[in-house]
Amino acid sequence: MAAAFLWDLIQYQRLLLMMLVLGIGGSLQLGFQGSMIPFTSLHVKTFINDTWLERSGHPVHPETLTLLWSLIVSIFGLGGLLGSMASGHLTAKYGKKRCLLGNNVLMLASAFLVGFSKVAKSFELILAGRFLCGISTGMAIPLHPQYLGEVSPKKLRGFAGSTASLFWSLGKVLGQVLGQRELLGSASLWPLLMAFSGFAALVQLLTLPFFPESPPHLFLHKGDEEGCLKAMKTLWGEGSHQAELEDLRKEQAAIQSSRSKSVLELLKEPSLRWQLYVLVLLVVSGQLSGIQAIYFYMFEVLHTAGLDNNEIPYLSLGVSLSELFSALLCSFLIERAGRRVLLWGGYGLMATVLAAITLTFSLQPWFSWMPYCSLTLIFCLVIFFGMGPAGATASVRMEIFDQSSRSSAFVISSVLNWVGVFVIGMAFPFIVESLRQFSFLVFMGVLYMAGFLTYFFLPETKEKSILEIREEFDKLNFKKKPLVLETSHIEGRTFCTKL
Repeated sequence: MAAAFLWDLIQYQRLLLMMLVLGIGGSLQLGFQGSMIPFTSLHVKTFINDTWLERSGHPVHPETLTLLWSLIVSIFGLGGLLGSMASGHLTAKYGKKRCLLGNNVLMLASAFLVGFSKVAKSFELILAGRFLCGISTGMAIPLHPQYLGEVSPKKLRGFAGSTASLFWSLGKVLGQVLGQRELLGSASLWPLLMAFSGFAALVQLLTLPFFPESPPHLFLHKGDEEGCLKAMKTLWGEGSHQAELEDLRKEQAAIQSSRSKSVLELLKEPSLRWQLYVLVLLVVSGQLSGIQAIYFYMFEVLHTAGLDNNEIPYLSLGVSLSELFSALLCSFLIERAGRRVLLWGGYGLMATVLAAITLTFSLQPWFSWMPYCSLTLIFCLVIFFGMGPAGATASVRMEIFDQSSRSSAFVISSVLNWVGVFVIGMAFPFIVESLRQFSFLVFMGVLYMAGFLTYFFLPETKEKSILEIREEFDKLNFKKKPLVLETSHIEGRTFCTKL
């Protein structure tokens, strides 16, 4: 089976190139922005103070400086939330390819503003650039996995979806590497570090026009069967591709209208109730898995683990490299193991590791070697996350919704994600202050519950068409079969009989 999978990868070379192009302008941007910003903190604060001093003749007040830096960091999240909310409507109107191309122009404008902020002696340009960067990233995050899933055949859909997690991890590593003071993290080059996302956007802007729009969009939204088949041949090579076309015909017949559902219509739709439950479960469990808290407060967590401050930056990079390796491994496992096993198994392993981390934190005063046990467990937590929930979640989110409801489902998912990032970032320090070494037990309980619910309520989606997956969910959405009436006329009387 491994040999067949490798042969498929060789056969679909153009599809692999498209995955690379989508990743560079997609989830890589989010990973890079999250890991890059701490390396600019000292330089941006110095720049704000110098600019303030030059304008007013006195240095900026410390509280004002803290407020301005907090705004620079947090305004990215506000932009991301707005971009995610707008993605559903824009995707339905213009298609994913056009939206991504326009989104790259927005990212280039953001890079221009932050890149020239130091020359212009204006920290306001950083605020504006970070806001535009947030909008662009917020747009790209839901579009990237949707586009991946729609341009991939069934047998590679899981692999394609898992690459969204892979590029997210790659972006984090790239941000930490370029953020070192020997590269772009110096006092003179930090504007280039903040503007680097513009380079990634330029790569996608110049290469994406050579790839087609997704086949499902062309067939179901545009009614262009010939264009759909041409796109399949471009991405998947010559062949009839009749099986994929037949699946799209069945999906077209099943959905009552080619019009995309709005978020409100999706929330009211009875046939999608359990799909929404699963979507919320995946998003909430991802945010409350503890992984976000560890990344937000990596230095604090490693310091709490008893490690030397001089070693922490390199250990932090090692943690990100471990996630990158595990995400790559997940890409090759997902089509063999399936999504469901990777999810509930990953949740269970992560919860067990969090329990062990709590134990090692508690035993540190008694054993000098315990910090290294804590470090090992943190690496294990990140690896289990990358191998399981990180990659499988991206695939499942795309596969459990049909073409008419997928854009709105990703809007809901993205909004919940951005809100979760804000809540965890604000709440975790208070959780640590109250519970200390027992802080991760909160996340442990969430993970065990998520693993239980996933095991019993999520059907396997591997190598199934969208309609087959929908039939599995219909067993949950409609537990009681509707009563179908048939009328028979006998001697002028009408009888109702159950079928």
